[in-house]
Amino acid sequence: MTNKLAVFDFDSTLMDGETLEFFAKELGIGEKVKAITDRAMRGELDFFESLTERVSYLKGLPISKVDEICHNLPLMNGAEEVVKGLQAKGYKVVCFSGGFRNATTYYSEILGLDGEFANILHVKDGLLTGQVGGEMMFNDSKGQMLKRLQKLLNVTRENTLAVGDGANDLSMFKYASKTIAFCAKPIVKEKASIIIDEKDLSKILKYIK
Repeated sequence: MTNKLAVFDFDSTLMDGETLEFFAKELGIGEKVKAITDRAMRGELDFFESLTERVSYLKGLPISKVDEICHNLPLMNGAEEVVKGLQAKGYKVVCFSGGFRNATTYYSEILGLDGEFANILHVKDGLLTGQVGGEMMFNDSKGQMLKRLQKLLNVTRENTLAVGDGANDLSMFKYASKTIAFCAKPIVKEKASIIIDEKDLSKILKYIK
């Protein structure tokens, strides 16, 4: 049997919104953080620099509040349907997120994902320190992780699907034959083989044999 792999971004792809912006809203700095996120997703800022700057503003936020927010994020319409549909077609379905495991680990269980890779917020004495580390910190992190997974799972580029909306998802596209820009920024649409502008992930299934 042929091994197949589908990789999804989390923020604004599997989930309808940006996790960092939900945190920022709690602290009353939503617009400030959103402006940085928007520039990073358009490819105007280095992802690492934009991520570390945005997380620095979260210093002092209780981890209990972080988890409460992360466990109440709105899933994208069609998220459960597309995961189950792809798995029924023989795909391993994995999430790569420049966001945080507090959210991806939780929703990985709900969606039945085969794996999730994300960043980790540093916590001390129950509060965020404003620092972050992890597997998805840089512009090319998703592409590098995809390449490693393909080797591990013995999956070819031809049998790989990548779905995302922002500039830091582009590094995945060169390792996948099917690339989907989902309600994406122009820079991502330019590089995608499939463009979906409706907020319904189940639309992906009609493109997949």
